[in-house]
Amino acid sequence: MKLGIIGLPNVGKSTLFNAITKVGAESANYPFCTIDPNVGIVTVPDPRLDKLGEIYYPKKVVHTSIEFVDIAGLVKGASKGEGLGNKFLSHIREVDAIIHVVRCFEDPNVVHVDGSIGPARDIETIELELIFADLEVLEKRIERVNKQAKSGDKKYLIELEFLEKIKHHLEKNQPIRSMPMDEEWKKYTEQLFLLTSKPLLYCANISEDDLDNPDDNLYVKELKACADQENAGVMIICAKIEEEIAQLDDDEKQLFLQELGLNESGLERLIKVSYRLLGLISILTIGDSEVRAWTIEKGTKAPKAAGRIHSDFERGFIRAEVVTYDDLIKAGSYHAAKERGLLRSEGKDYVMKDGDVTLFRFNV
Repeated sequence: MKLGIIGLPNVGKSTLFNAITKVGAESANYPFCTIDPNVGIVTVPDPRLDKLGEIYYPKKVVHTSIEFVDIAGLVKGASKGEGLGNKFLSHIREVDAIIHVVRCFEDPNVVHVDGSIGPARDIETIELELIFADLEVLEKRIERVNKQAKSGDKKYLIELEFLEKIKHHLEKNQPIRSMPMDEEWKKYTEQLFLLTSKPLLYCANISEDDLDNPDDNLYVKELKACADQENAGVMIICAKIEEEIAQLDDDEKQLFLQELGLNESGLERLIKVSYRLLGLISILTIGDSEVRAWTIEKGTKAPKAAGRIHSDFERGFIRAEVVTYDDLIKAGSYHAAKERGLLRSEGKDYVMKDGDVTLFRFNV
């Protein structure tokens, strides 16, 4: 999973990136502090893996991971080359989902590119640039398909009609993610790598003073109203506090979170929200050599899940021997779960569930 962190300059993108990745990207009070994208890979915390590691004492415990990309700040006119322009936009095309950091705090010491705080205005600035960039891509695609459609081939005529519908939606200043479409056209749209079709999470960056009552923040309310219009999620975070949390060891971190009245760090919340945003789950495998988590899409059937581990597993799939994580922990071991009849033998049509502890049987 690759997540791109975007936003206007000086909204706290690099501060948040540093907090969740500990990479140490430059963060300063001037536009375009970030030039080239910073990349950080973070392991996904999963207490289930740690518990299984205590039971099996494997040689290694392997968590799944997320790649975060801190992309340079976008400004008005980027689609026409302003600021870092097309260079910025090309980096967004490579990510699976977008985390749009929106400034929801006042600070006279941190300049705003437009001179004042305005979440709705800031969101519109970036959304329009992404829409303009998508329209440019679509117009080229329509021109090409239009030539092919002159042959009279029905598939090109159908494709052209759909492309025109997308274009019309964008021309109303509406992102593609807000456009209703069936699964077949969704898959087609994904192949176009359009910026506004990517899943989006708004991240409201608030001040330390607003941590106790973040929903009272008028800027947060303004941001949520915008998000509701395009069915996007909103997460509230204080990047400055997250940066402080990142510098603590585990025990200190837990104490600090308790003092703040928080159950988990922003990173942990961000990972959970991102999994839901992209429709992802984790399945688990156990053995003497390793205990490991594998990320798959929700709705994945057993053979395809097996192929996530190795292509031979999918090609020669026989069955999946599955026990839920909770049942395994209650039984005490995989063997004990099998003796109690908690182990199930599932075939090719089984849809994997989050937390399935699985042994794939195959023959090639």
